[in-house]
Amino acid sequence: MLVIEQHYVGKDAASERLVLDFEARSKSRLRTKLVSGEDAGLFLPRGGILKSGDRLLGNDGRVVAVESAAEAVLDARFATPTELAKAAYHLGNRHVAVRVDEGFLRILDDHVLGAMLEGLGATLTKLTASFEPEAGAYGGHAAHHHHEAHEQSHSGRIHEYRK
Repeated sequence: MLVIEQHYVGKDAASERLVLDFEARSKSRLRTKLVSGEDAGLFLPRGGILKSGDRLLGNDGRVVAVESAAEAVLDARFATPTELAKAAYHLGNRHVAVRVDEGFLRILDDHVLGAMLEGLGATLTKLTASFEPEAGAYGGHAAHHHHEAHEQSHSGRIHEYRK
C-alpha cells in the first residue's frame, strides 16, 4: 500500500492519479485506491481539503495528482444578485459547502436544501460534475499560513492571508 503523508510542492510530474469525491477529499485519514488500482493510505494534516490539481508525495517518492470525482450536484441560478446573496447567506448559516461561481451556486445534491433554494427563488439544475466548494476564511492549505511564533504563544491560531 502506498502511504501518503504530505503535499508535494516540487516540479516533478505526477506518476499516479487519485480521484476522490468531496467527502473523501475532506478526510485527513483515508484508505482508498489510486486510479491504477493500487491501495493507498492518506495520513495528512487535519483540517485541510484536497482540491483537484493538488499533488501529494508518496512514501516511496511517487507524486500523486488529486482529481475531483464527478458527483451529483445542484446548480442554483437566480434572477437577481440579491436573491443569490440571500441564498448564499442561508446556505452559509447551515454550514453547507458551496461553490460560488459567476451567476450560480453549486451544492451537493440534497432535496431538502434544493427545496429551500427554490423557495428563495432559485431555478435548479441537477447534474453530475466535480464539486470544488469555497475553502472558507480559514480553509485550504494554500489559502493561508501560520506564524509559528504566534502559534507557540497563543492557544488559538492567527492567520495571515495572502493576496
